Amino acid sequence: MRTVDLNSDLGEGLGSWGMGDDDALLDIVTSANVACGYHAGDPSIMRRVSEHATRIGVAIGAHVAYRDLAGFGRRFIDVDAATLRDEVTYQIAALAGIARLAGGTVSYVKPHGGLYNAIVTHESQAAAVVAAVKDFDPGLTLMGLPGSAVLRLAQEAGLPVAHEAFADRAYTPEGHLVSRKEPGAVLHDPEEIGRRCIAMATGEPIQDINGDPLTLQPDSICVHGDTPGAVAIARSLRSALEGAGVGLSPFTRVG
Repeated sequence: MRTVDLNSDLGEGLGSWGMGDDDALLDIVTSANVACGYHAGDPSIMRRVSEHATRIGVAIGAHVAYRDLAGFGRRFIDVDAATLRDEVTYQIAALAGIARLAGGTVSYVKPHGGLYNAIVTHESQAAAVVAAVKDFDPGLTLMGLPGSAVLRLAQEAGLPVAHEAFADRAYTPEGHLVSRKEPGAVLHDPEEIGRRCIAMATGEPIQDINGDPLTLQPDSICVHGDTPGAVAIARSLRSALEGAGVGLSPFTRVG
């Protein structure tokens, strides 16, 4: 039976401002990308999400980002490589400490937003992220876009990697994400999302933004927690995958 991981970006509130329904999504997904305070999140939110994830056996990942609270981490920042390396290290270490107090452990790293998109092609920033992960813990899995510079450099450095696809995002013919500024970049129809994800999980092609076939074969599929109707979409997606005989399981260790 084909098995795939289902992940979501969680803990993206800040102080008294909430973002998404973390508790509901944790009961659906198998891996939680926990914001580490640079684009969103704070220590109390990090601990709450980590405790819930640990209690129910959901894998915890460090969702690292540019230092960009005002832009929610979605803007490109031309930060030098040494600074970026240290900022990524700082975020991983912060979540790792909180996860340990919650009884769990960080098992992977997933960059967020502008940083995620930049290191598809930006060699020096990709190398900085890889250096941060390897220096902190070479056993951590680095998750990213298939064919990206960061996954290539991670593999060259001996890091385990995971290929990610997005349930609710459109793709270019090159397998990159269509910019959120473009029409049709974000999908909202649960049935369409379910069909696409079943195809991804079973090795069948989906349609890119031009309507041409594109095969992804991900280790993990992301459903965003901050989009309207995220919980309903995630619940529908899980049901569709299980109904198609696709098992759901974290791609890395838990606890």
